[in-house]
Amino acid sequence: MSELELPEDHPRYQSLLTRHRIEQGVENGITSKQGLIAEGRGEAFDYLLGERTIETAALAERAGAARLLLADQPVLSVNGNVAALVASEIVALAEAVDADLEVNLFNRTPERMEAIAAHLREHGAEEVKGLTADGRIPNLSHERAKVDAEGIAAADVVLVPLEDGDRAEALGEMGKTEIVIDLNPLSRSAQVAAIPIVDNIIRAVPNMTEHALELQTADDPTLQDIVDAFDPKAALTAAEAAIRDGELD
Repeated sequence: MSELELPEDHPRYQSLLTRHRIEQGVENGITSKQGLIAEGRGEAFDYLLGERTIETAALAERAGAARLLLADQPVLSVNGNVAALVASEIVALAEAVDADLEVNLFNRTPERMEAIAAHLREHGAEEVKGLTADGRIPNLSHERAKVDAEGIAAADVVLVPLEDGDRAEALGEMGKTEIVIDLNPLSRSAQVAAIPIVDNIIRAVPNMTEHALELQTADDPTLQDIVDAFDPKAALTAAEAAIRDGELD
């Protein structure tokens, strides 16, 4: 039996698992109540995708892993839903690509920041940034503007899963290369990303880690070829088509 006390071959296991983790996140002070709504919206898109990683998403995950490996200072941004859903998985990805983890929240309180940082440490993180908040993203008036000067503010590549569109736009204006995980191909976050990954985060992050481990010994030209071969506009178009026209089993 799993953490849900349901067999993993239950036909709705993955969906029930994500709901359970978000619910636990709220109870543990990690996820905001708004995160419940965001999870429901994402689940609807995932259902229309057939709850699978489509081909273009798989290519995006490989390109994202390659781009993180090429980065001089990669940072993985973590909000409440990310921490609740894929804590150990995001830590594993950070280790695979030698990236920093930074907590960044819209509904920011000291208690939530500390709870998420502690949760990540419980799942293997050695260092978690975001608590210092001695840097700022220009042109944002809300709490997600607060970042660490040696973290997101200094990063050249940022993974921004389950992101707010306005911060994604602001990070792009700072010259950051953004890798976005978002189940809505029409969202601002996905539209402005260099590498938009239209997939459920519970599949996307482990997939990226698998690719990163495979590519760790690849040279820079090989990694760059993988990045250059990825077409973000084509990927978004394919994801939208899969959602609009896909056949559900």
